[in-house]
Amino acid sequence: MLAKRHSVSPTPGCTARFCPYRKPVRDLLPSHRPGLVLAPMQDVTDLPFFRLMARHGGPDVFVTEYFRVTADSKPEPTILRSIAENDTGRPVIAQLIGQDAAALVRTTRALEDRHPVAGIDLNLGCPAPIVCRKEAGGGLLRHPERVDALLGALRAAVRGRFTVKCRVGFDSQDEFPRLLEIFQRHPLDGLTIHARTVREGYRTAVHPECVAAAVATLPCPVIANGNVVDTATGLAFLRQSGAAGLMIGRGAIRHPWIFDRLRAVWENRPVPAPCGRDLLAYIQALYELTAAFQRSFDPAKHVQKMKRYLGFIAAGTDRDFDHQIRRVNTPNEFDSVCRHFLDHDMPLPETPPADSNVFCGFTALTQPVTT
Repeated sequence: MLAKRHSVSPTPGCTARFCPYRKPVRDLLPSHRPGLVLAPMQDVTDLPFFRLMARHGGPDVFVTEYFRVTADSKPEPTILRSIAENDTGRPVIAQLIGQDAAALVRTTRALEDRHPVAGIDLNLGCPAPIVCRKEAGGGLLRHPERVDALLGALRAAVRGRFTVKCRVGFDSQDEFPRLLEIFQRHPLDGLTIHARTVREGYRTAVHPECVAAAVATLPCPVIANGNVVDTATGLAFLRQSGAAGLMIGRGAIRHPWIFDRLRAVWENRPVPAPCGRDLLAYIQALYELTAAFQRSFDPAKHVQKMKRYLGFIAAGTDRDFDHQIRRVNTPNEFDSVCRHFLDHDMPLPETPPADSNVFCGFTALTQPVTT
């Protein structure tokens, strides 16, 4: 059931329809179709990855890896490069994670004053246990009153666009109506919902009805996130939620053409159909771009970094490929395994294996909805 609108008090100086700080996220998104956003993934979606995504069509908006914010933190230089050196022609929103309001406000001001950020995003969704134990990311969802206070402090501090990325609850999606009440109180410029709970991690189907509740309740654009692995799942998620767009992470690492494939459907043009050699070329380019980004190149360490990407690419393509790539240690071994599985002209599979332990529950989006 969709959540009803509630009457709540907004941040001082703002109303539900006007806030002197606000710049609409809508002006970052296309007016003629749903928006597309690359999901931030720590130690994965860096500047080289932004550039490579843009080569393949890419999203409309990028979001940085999260800046870890504590009482004595400074914005990480490597992540700052994703903003300062962004040459993709697409806007970049800076994401923060933390639970110290004063530190978050200080970091927000430093980013807005010194860097061309398109907005500030607060991470309320990271399910990593080490993050949740520090009462940050998804761990904050256990404390709605703290979420309320943080949003109030940041909404008052952010001069430009202020957005939030969240989960639908910590233990249960039944927590989501309370979160919506809090989000209504602070005029957000956008909300992205990873439609699982923190406890569910990435192991289950998503809950489109929670996204639909936010769409019905909030005046800002709502972006749906989770389980979009191809055009069919993306279109189904939009249809079931009414969201203004999609944020895609794992599905984009696996298949960098996913953004352009969705655009092709909406624009009634031929949908790109990449083959094995196309994926091989993507992996080779990713290897080279990320290697060039490092100050000190260590071949063995770089192979381990590449295995972070291949954990999604190989697992979403072929089980044997995934099995073998996990066991490589040298650049030659890495190249040999990739060529063995991808040096061909056969079309790539549309979706990951249905029983994948990396892409879990995505088939539920395209199954008939029962009422």
